[in-house]
Amino acid sequence: MSKKRVPKLALVGRPNVGKSALFNRISKKRIAIVDEAEGVTRDRLYAEADCFGKPFIAIDTGGINPQSEVPFQEEIRRQTEIAIEEADVIVMVVDFTVGITVLDEFVARLLLRTGKPVVLAVNKVDDFSRLDLIYPFYSLGISKVVGVSATQNFHVAELLEEAFDGLQLPEEDEVQSSSISIAIIGRANVGKSTIVNFLLDEERCVVSPIAGTTRDSIDVEVQSGEDRFTLIDTAGIRRKTAEHDAVEKFAAVRTQRALERADVCVLVIDADRGITAQEKRIAHEIETQGKGCILLFNKWDLVKGFRMEHCRKSFEIDTPFLNHCPMLFVSGKTGRNLDQLFNAVRQVHEQQNRRITTGQLNKFVEKAVQKYHPPMLDGGKRLRIFYLAQVDVQPPRFVLFVNNANLMADTYKKYLINQFREAYGFLGAPIQFFLKGRNTKEDKAEKSTPPPARSFQPIADGEEFVFEGNSVEDELTDEEISKLDPSYF
Repeated sequence: MSKKRVPKLALVGRPNVGKSALFNRISKKRIAIVDEAEGVTRDRLYAEADCFGKPFIAIDTGGINPQSEVPFQEEIRRQTEIAIEEADVIVMVVDFTVGITVLDEFVARLLLRTGKPVVLAVNKVDDFSRLDLIYPFYSLGISKVVGVSATQNFHVAELLEEAFDGLQLPEEDEVQSSSISIAIIGRANVGKSTIVNFLLDEERCVVSPIAGTTRDSIDVEVQSGEDRFTLIDTAGIRRKTAEHDAVEKFAAVRTQRALERADVCVLVIDADRGITAQEKRIAHEIETQGKGCILLFNKWDLVKGFRMEHCRKSFEIDTPFLNHCPMLFVSGKTGRNLDQLFNAVRQVHEQQNRRITTGQLNKFVEKAVQKYHPPMLDGGKRLRIFYLAQVDVQPPRFVLFVNNANLMADTYKKYLINQFREAYGFLGAPIQFFLKGRNTKEDKAEKSTPPPARSFQPIADGEEFVFEGNSVEDELTDEEISKLDPSYF
């Protein structure tokens, strides 16, 4: 079953406003180094904390200052950008004793563009007598403003309550279980129920040669070794035009819900008939839902005159977008090769939850770019890739920070995906890449003369495209990325 969602809260601001002190206060541990010198915090720090009994993850970041000359400033900025992408809610920290600075205005504009919930923490408000003096900070454009003191532990609980007020996260499953959920998906009459019955060694599901026998999504627990699995036998997926009555329509809805709550999907294909357009559509839906996928060619006992290797090669040529999925040739009637299914599920589930460090990803990008440079498009402009970071698991999601997403050619997108699969595999797991571009001209202008606090511009919407079985999107708004970036803790 899916893991419990724990929200993330990132502390962001210019240097020397007390982010690390507030981080230590929230986490109730002396984790971050607190010092008046600029640039002390470089890496993003994580700590488990709770707000009135509800757990969350606090993230401390380095100070944002584009004009700073302290060492590792570019690396600090990267770490902060990743923390902002990961966070569900952002707390911007400012210094009450200094007041509003030009750099505070710059940071506020940056955070408001993300579209994520932002709360302003006016730090160093040591007592109630100063609370009436925080109203000028509303000019930064942030609607939620709380006066706090990290050193005195003043109003820190109120800050957290304000930050998580109204925060909407995906609902948890009603039944929490440590088992891996496996949805048996496929067209009608491909032998899904027969496979489930053999795995359970009992007649758990009604089996007949009539298409559409199974109507409900049937959940049943099974033990294999030390692991528990939840098998979900589903109704056969039909074309919309083939759903003749209300019962068949409800069966289709239940199958869709079973797919949504599954950890791994087993796409059952009739080996005697081969893959059809309907199976390709089902595979695309599994990919869209971000589920792991295993291809199960059933009824292999009926295939005559063909070798497994030849069928496998033919399938790889016909459907290259599914080549990353494990393929098993089985017989639900005789049980041939079905003993390999649970091991394949374990492998795919592990790959779905696999995490690659930012350092490893950047080495991959460097090698990929050296091997084949991005092509120069019309106008003499060339794509520049700054770095790559993983922001989520199940499915693995990555954000590619570039100078301009419009400069990413389709051929180069395909090249990067293929190189990534060769380097890291991710067997059976869909991988999703999102492009996040920077406006270089705006960046330079903001470094020299930042615009007024309320004159920020919205970022245009992007558009999605899918190829090679991997979801890749053109430049997205920060709000869209925030919706696609749930907490992985």
